[in-house]
Amino acid sequence: MSHNIYIYILLAALVSYLLRMVPVTLFKKPIRNRFVRSFLYYVPYVTLSVMTFPAILHATGSAAAGALALAVGAVLSFATGSLPLVASACCVVALLAQLIL
Repeated sequence: MSHNIYIYILLAALVSYLLRMVPVTLFKKPIRNRFVRSFLYYVPYVTLSVMTFPAILHATGSAAAGALALAVGAVLSFATGSLPLVASACCVVALLAQLIL
């Protein structure tokens, strides 16, 4: 069974182009609806969360170690806001939890 990779690349490019151009062509006026504006504001954050949280839980050998590192990271990020500190602490917690569990 032989597949042409160029067809797949062309199809992916076409879908990506359409997803970006259809809203631009359909919505020429500014969106004034408060609900729609609020929805569109949070879409990037939700998309990033949906892609990140499963990776956090499955990055280690056990989901418990990932969940513990996630909890520590959430608490530290709200307390300090320092990305290097939070990332380092999450790595250490995940490593220690992996060794203990």
